[in-house]
Amino acid sequence: MTHDRERTGPAWGTFLELEDPAGGPLHARLTRALRSAVAGGRLAAGSTLPPSRVLAADLRCSRWVVTEAYAQLVAEGHFEARSGSATRVRAHTGATARRDTGAGASRWTPRFDLLPGVPDLRAFPRKRWADMVRAATTELTWDELGYPDAAGLPRLRRQLASYLARGRGARVEAEHLVVCAGTLDGVLRLCRTLRAAGHTRVAVEDPGWTQLRLTVAAAGLTAVPIAVDAQGLRVDLLRRASAVRAVIVAPAHQFPTGVVLAPARRAELADWAREVDGLIMEDDYDAEFRYDRHPVGALQGMAPDHVALLGSLSKTLSPAVRLGWAAAPGRWTRALVARDTGGAPPPVIDQDAFSRFVTSGSYDRHLRASRLRYKRRRDHLLRELATRLPGAAVGGAAAGFHLLLPLSDGCPAGAVVAEAARDDVRLASLDDYRMTPPTPTPAPDPDLNPDPGRSSDTGRGSDPSAGPRPGVDVPSSTLVIGYGNLTDQAVPEAVRRLARAVERVRNGRTAA
Repeated sequence: MTHDRERTGPAWGTFLELEDPAGGPLHARLTRALRSAVAGGRLAAGSTLPPSRVLAADLRCSRWVVTEAYAQLVAEGHFEARSGSATRVRAHTGATARRDTGAGASRWTPRFDLLPGVPDLRAFPRKRWADMVRAATTELTWDELGYPDAAGLPRLRRQLASYLARGRGARVEAEHLVVCAGTLDGVLRLCRTLRAAGHTRVAVEDPGWTQLRLTVAAAGLTAVPIAVDAQGLRVDLLRRASAVRAVIVAPAHQFPTGVVLAPARRAELADWAREVDGLIMEDDYDAEFRYDRHPVGALQGMAPDHVALLGSLSKTLSPAVRLGWAAAPGRWTRALVARDTGGAPPPVIDQDAFSRFVTSGSYDRHLRASRLRYKRRRDHLLRELATRLPGAAVGGAAAGFHLLLPLSDGCPAGAVVAEAARDDVRLASLDDYRMTPPTPTPAPDPDLNPDPGRSSDTGRGSDPSAGPRPGVDVPSSTLVIGYGNLTDQAVPEAVRRLARAVERVRNGRTAA
């Protein structure tokens, strides 16, 4: 039998192929049609059949015809019937077997998921969000339930503009802000607009978020990798990239290295955009989660005429809430909502629910609670790593909910990832996010350290925001460890298994 949560809805609208009357009595033809619908997957396992009276009325036949067909398929084991309950399709039918052999069945759900980029899904404010959705459904006007404004619900745009100005130091007007389905949706729309304007290439950070360069390619543009060092994007290399007048950058917390774009680089990048009359797509990744100091302001505030600020609720609430925003210069805003960009606003009910969530103060309270939770979990993780892997110079821990774990020579990160997977632990290597192979590590240069007074040794009891400087002295073999969706109780065992995988790789005792 299927679990209650796995039961599908009523199958009352299922297409049934009744044979020609020459094929025998109607009840026999209906039986064959229902059996075929189950075998073909049109009647899914767990779905409810219409009452015999309803189906008989639809088929314009006697109720006896339907009850006979149902009884035959119950006897064959295709249907199940209980007194006082609807007739359902059994879970072990052929349709279920075929569906279970698809891609969804092969998806690995590890016991310890240390992939970066996933927030604490257990902390999603279910009840409060449900209250907001209920209020939106009840109180939206008839006009607002019609076709939505392509730019998004006006009051949400005003609230987002105010929030970005207050919390991110952005210079945003509500009329220049578009509500979209997330950061990638905003990037895709902007890239399509760039292509229509004659652009052929877009620069991206390397290493960087893989989905960004795939989105650039999906828009028909070429992604050009620009290296990241301890101060962020190498603007000097960006200047040398021919035919590039647009770039995607995460200045607040670069993924995956965790560096913050240095003040001099921010100014240099803004100057570049003005010189080439270009566009900076600012991915405001993890901007809300800093633990060593107040979050840095958005780059958009420095050059609002050349920066499009993109953000979403994927990390602050959940990826399941497909809501985001793009605050773009005026000449780009109109194109963002044009039909040929392919964009469409998220459902109005969800937009209004989030608007209420912000207005009530629930969003700010949720962010404050999340910062405290992630900081405690990060500290716990750092203590366990210091115990299990002493001497490891952990980096990138000052913000977000992932960190870098450089490995010693002779211990390739890819092999550790594979070995940990055999122990039901999922994590990533820094090389997974590179477009170009890593270059040999140069000797440390003290002039490149944005905070010379901060030690690089992050052993037990040291400053957790210190560590190696990504792009400068991080070994090419480096793990990226996410802890957002890891329970506090699971931290010790997850680190124990990770340390065991590292030890096996170092000693050449990996599984065949």
